[in-house]
Amino acid sequence: MTAGGDEIGTGMTSTTTLDPSSVAPILDVEDLGVTFSTETGDVPAVRGVSLRVRPGETLALVGESGSGKSTIALAAMGLLSPNATASGRASIDGTDVVAASEQTLDGLRGQTVSMVFQEPATALDPLTRIGAQIAEVIRNHRSVSARAAATEAVELLRRVGIPDPEQRSSAFPFQLSGGQRQRVVIAMAIANEPRLLIADEPTTALDVTVQAEILELLRRLAIDTGTGVLLVTHNMGVVADFADRVAVMLQGEIVETGPVEEVLLRPQHAYTQRLLAAVPRLDVAEPGTVRSVTPVAEPVTTGTPDGRHGETPVVDLRGVGVTFGRGRRAVHALDGIDITVHAGETLGLVGESGSGKSTAARVALGLIAPTTGSASLFGQDLRRTKGRARRALQAGIGVVLQDPVASLDARMDVGECIAEPLRVHRRGMGAAERDARIAEVLDAVRLPRGLANRAPRELSGGQRQRVSLARALVLSPRLLVADEPTSALDVSVQQTVLEVITELQDELGFACLFVSHDLAVVQHFAERVVVMRQGRIEEQGPTSSTLLHPETDYTRRLLAAVPVPDPVLQRQRRTERQAALAAGATDLDDGRATGAADVTVGEAPADGPRS
Repeated sequence: MTAGGDEIGTGMTSTTTLDPSSVAPILDVEDLGVTFSTETGDVPAVRGVSLRVRPGETLALVGESGSGKSTIALAAMGLLSPNATASGRASIDGTDVVAASEQTLDGLRGQTVSMVFQEPATALDPLTRIGAQIAEVIRNHRSVSARAAATEAVELLRRVGIPDPEQRSSAFPFQLSGGQRQRVVIAMAIANEPRLLIADEPTTALDVTVQAEILELLRRLAIDTGTGVLLVTHNMGVVADFADRVAVMLQGEIVETGPVEEVLLRPQHAYTQRLLAAVPRLDVAEPGTVRSVTPVAEPVTTGTPDGRHGETPVVDLRGVGVTFGRGRRAVHALDGIDITVHAGETLGLVGESGSGKSTAARVALGLIAPTTGSASLFGQDLRRTKGRARRALQAGIGVVLQDPVASLDARMDVGECIAEPLRVHRRGMGAAERDARIAEVLDAVRLPRGLANRAPRELSGGQRQRVSLARALVLSPRLLVADEPTSALDVSVQQTVLEVITELQDELGFACLFVSHDLAVVQHFAERVVVMRQGRIEEQGPTSSTLLHPETDYTRRLLAAVPVPDPVLQRQRRTERQAALAAGATDLDDGRATGAADVTVGEAPADGPRS
């Protein structure tokens, strides 16, 4: 293991038994530098980076947002923006992409090398059906008929775990959940079995069970076809589960590299040590312990809300059912759920993609009317609240969405994005007062006030997410709904965002409905947790007991699928999980294939109304 420089040694423990010294690298980066020209001068993003990826092995690039990880990935694909200047060498299968023509690059992309982009919403054409998009990738590089490409597209959707692939192939991207869109992007990337796969946060939007399945899919691809993988990720559990070697980046340079066990278990550089210290770790009960139930002080309920006598809940869902469509195409997204959230409380909503958790959040926001049951917000029945009274309720809600790129208007600067709720709900506020409020919330989310004049595209992912948080808090809401607010963030920035939310919640006393697939984050951030499956509540109660001593097999299955940032322990957990699944120890149906629809907040479900 080294602190800075090229790799030494190889892990090669998780994907292949090849002797790396005897195989030429499929990706060979030597002294790569990338500089961006901006209005304020040249900004070096990558400096003197050297790394190699050989067939069948996985190299993970980790580091904070803005460290240069994604810039290296884009440089290796020849996809740097026009204002970028690259130096050094980045060769794929012997072709230097830094000096290659666009025609040469077109021949490499999609066949020799493919990329899974971080943000599927921007990687997919919103006006083209997903089956047609996958088929286009196939036909661009292979001489196959349109019918054969369409059939192969359906099979690829099945391989990456999309439910009802024949039906979903005719869907548009907006009709899929965030996790399903990410799986479509992965299907497109592996369509032609490339020799090198560059994966930029490939499991960001996926729940833990689908994440485990996707990693196993990519692992088999590496073993069966010898595909090399450059993995850009902030998830140290994924690194422990999937990578052979790790390169740690800081401010455009590699500060430490080596086999995964060496770097994660015995880090040498101070920055690597800080990075690993920020990783949220899932607490696991000791074998043989049982769940402690204290009915008065710590009520544990299954399928019923955890109420507080004498308090009016901020959110109160009673017997809520939601059905989209009619007849055979009807999708039962929610089925008789009861959820309450109280002032100052954080409730975690977890479950697989398709479990209905984001649909439940939309009901709480008043964006979807329940088919059955009732939904109240701040004590007001949402069915009976209209017009000005409804707008007054909405002014008390802040929303942080999963994808800050899609939620921030690219035509506005940061200040205008934050001020938008003020213009809608505080129309009498003057410009000076508005500017002062923008400055206050930027301070609150730990961002420089000068960012107000910059465009969202000029910010890092972590900065954009904090801008989204600032916009959500600008009206001092009584309820904050956060739908996967940290899924796209590296661990240190994630820690900062969660700290900011906690500090502001302590100060302002708002309730928080926290939708997430990251069980470790939920365990440390939420006071109570609701576990959802197939549109129903599987289990709920205090987080400390529900996730530490789960009562149901389904919750235990979710916990078993969470990767831990210890390569040795993670290999053991993966082996045990695979053995249990093979033996049928968990007789659980896959919730993604039952027709339950999980819809990202602010989007429309397949065949459902747009709200």
